[in-house]
Amino acid sequence: MNHLNCFHCGEPADGNPPIILELDGTDRHFCCQGCKAVCETIRSEGLTGFYDFRTEPAITPRQLTRSELSRIKELDHPLVQQSFVAPVKGGQEAQLLIGGITCAACIWLLENHLKRQPGVISFSVNHTTQRARLVWAQDQVRLSELLVAIYELGYNARPYQADEAEQALKAEHRSMLIRLVVAGAGSFQTMMLAFPLYFELISELSPEFVSFFRWFSLLVATPVVLYSARPFFENARRDLASRHLTMDVPVAIAIGLAFGASAWVTAFGGEEVYFESVCMFTFFLLLGRYVEVQARYRAGLTGSALAGFQPTIAAMVRNGETDIVPAHQVRPGDIIRVRPGETLPIDGEIVSGESTLNEAALTGEYLPESRGPGDTVHAGSINGENPLDIRVVKAGAETRLSGILRILDRVQSEKPPVARMADRIAGKFVGRVLILAPIVWIGWALAGADNAFDITLSVLVVTCPCALSLATPTAITAASMRLRKLGFLPTRGHTLESLNSIDTVVFDKTGTLTRGELTLTGTRIFGAMGEAQALRLAAGLEKHSEHPIARVFHERSSVSVDAVTNHLGGGLSGQFNGQPVFIGHKAFVAEHSNAPSPEAETATGMEIWLATNDQWLASFQLDDQIRADAAQAIQALNNAGIQTLLLSGDRSGHVQQVARTLGIEKAIGEASPEQKLEVLEQLKAEGHKVMMVGDGLNDLPSMAGAGISVAMGAAADLTQLKADAVLLNGQLMQLMEAVKASQQTRKVIRQNMIWAFGYNLAALPLAAAGLVPPWLAAIGMSLSSLVVVLNALRLGSSSRQSPTTDQLGSQAVA
Repeated sequence: MNHLNCFHCGEPADGNPPIILELDGTDRHFCCQGCKAVCETIRSEGLTGFYDFRTEPAITPRQLTRSELSRIKELDHPLVQQSFVAPVKGGQEAQLLIGGITCAACIWLLENHLKRQPGVISFSVNHTTQRARLVWAQDQVRLSELLVAIYELGYNARPYQADEAEQALKAEHRSMLIRLVVAGAGSFQTMMLAFPLYFELISELSPEFVSFFRWFSLLVATPVVLYSARPFFENARRDLASRHLTMDVPVAIAIGLAFGASAWVTAFGGEEVYFESVCMFTFFLLLGRYVEVQARYRAGLTGSALAGFQPTIAAMVRNGETDIVPAHQVRPGDIIRVRPGETLPIDGEIVSGESTLNEAALTGEYLPESRGPGDTVHAGSINGENPLDIRVVKAGAETRLSGILRILDRVQSEKPPVARMADRIAGKFVGRVLILAPIVWIGWALAGADNAFDITLSVLVVTCPCALSLATPTAITAASMRLRKLGFLPTRGHTLESLNSIDTVVFDKTGTLTRGELTLTGTRIFGAMGEAQALRLAAGLEKHSEHPIARVFHERSSVSVDAVTNHLGGGLSGQFNGQPVFIGHKAFVAEHSNAPSPEAETATGMEIWLATNDQWLASFQLDDQIRADAAQAIQALNNAGIQTLLLSGDRSGHVQQVARTLGIEKAIGEASPEQKLEVLEQLKAEGHKVMMVGDGLNDLPSMAGAGISVAMGAAADLTQLKADAVLLNGQLMQLMEAVKASQQTRKVIRQNMIWAFGYNLAALPLAAAGLVPPWLAAIGMSLSSLVVVLNALRLGSSSRQSPTTDQLGSQAVA
């Protein structure tokens, strides 16, 4: 009796009566109505290509129970969604973890099926991490309905949680380590048996001992091939099914041919076995990949490292008492308490308490920052010595840390052009090798060589383009890790590569070269009142206002002023010791004071005046302060031969003064967003490679017109979203560090590519000439990959803080 297997999942389909569906003129059998229903859904949506390209049977779908359906519907609740859903343009974005994926065809099916659902804006799955990014219109479809659509295909989906992903990553790391140990043990055992025969250390060995050695080697090599080398075979089968050649194809062919031929010779007799080559090839190849994975893990590009900074619980303050609650239940307006040593779970504003915060997870700045009442703080920061009560502003997926994690995920999914080029070259190289290998075998066989198979095997092994495929991504990963530690966060795949060609840097002024906030720069006294008393009186008036000008005086000691009135657009008036007092713009104060007004002397910034009804008391000069490291950053760029330009919408006089102070040769003031864009387009037309650094929404047009756009860490969310990189800690010196890192990355990539090409071009004729045995080919190929990986890791070994900025940490803008 012939046993039928389910067309969808591969399980026995021997039900009575049989479950049959006609597909393309052929009756297909199914094990259950669920598999048949999934197949009908796939056919109705025109996605039958799934069955052509899949390399593994699909998961058997099952009917959701009432309790499971209820739990899925709970994910529609706004409070639940706070932990994994964030608002984006046009809808909501959720990070999901997909289960049941067996091959690349599963991802193709999921993405196309979800994109056909109403209200879905985009849906993409990362094959490596099995994480999905779903963007949907909440007014058209509920999240639970989309999750049910995933379950209907036989897969499962749940909100991505960093701790779960971390456990999965650790399990994968442990599995790779076990595979490496098995391959290493196999290599050691088989080489112990093979070396005496290779170098004739044992003479006159009887055929029985030779047969015993071979059978023992087969026993040792079998788990290496079936377990340690299994990922190579799975990846090769996937690549062949998707018609995309990678280095796993020749690897799998070489291991399979060598092991199969050796097993045949062991069982039926013959000259040569290659068990030691198979084990060594697998071991060294796994070792290279293990080192590369370690580099990626340390870089934290999957976001798991940063996500660990975000706690899952919070201490909420209610009626003076604290209550431990899940972090996703915290809402804006709530008060939470963060004790010394704890990590902030939310973005918010300090209500009470003063402490220092370590914000290295967000800004790369390792020096703690002093924070007090009224200061803004962010999730991921670690509290220092005193407890803090914080009013929640943003929680869950809306925090700044969550935004950085989403950026890192996007960077990981984007391949820079040089990496795509290396993949294309590697794919073509693999194709040429697969054509060349049988030609070499035919040539040596026709020449009557007894070792034609050995030579062909060596050609396959020695020319595997592992080093070529690793040359670029490992370098990009190590450099990105270094820059993130310095507080420079690339947000696009091309950023690091493009930085290398920059020859012009265009700066905005306010919030970029300057701190973007007014400070008191000088005081002039006109009456009998001293400077300290005048400042206290001004603070007593200004504390009744939330205007940006008034905030300059808020932290100063003050005197009590009664009956304070806010005059919109003018200033403030009040009563001090029974006498009217006024503070504000000169015209406003002059209207209320009978005394003749003194002359203004300030050339930059603004001047605020203080007077009574019969006497002018003082004037206060306010201005935006230049960042502490701005001059050093400009000088470093100029010394590197990079032209600097100041392009601002502020009045021209102040812009020119800032440019002179910082050593910027060319400055343009009073420029509209359209005019800024024209200047950048002119620079590009002249052949310049431009980087634009800004922080405001008005900088968006010009940033879009630059080759590379960098947003300051305190910039508007939209500005950061559109930028190619974000300067998280506001330290301008890191721009030069980023340029240096890009130049060093290009140098390392060039070195790696030259080495990879040189090795393959030199090793190929030697192997084809029969001068390289298979075991030596395995060592040579693997060592070539290790050289590339270790060379790339040098990019991440630089000091994580530039010496020129050590003293500036406390002044960085978070």
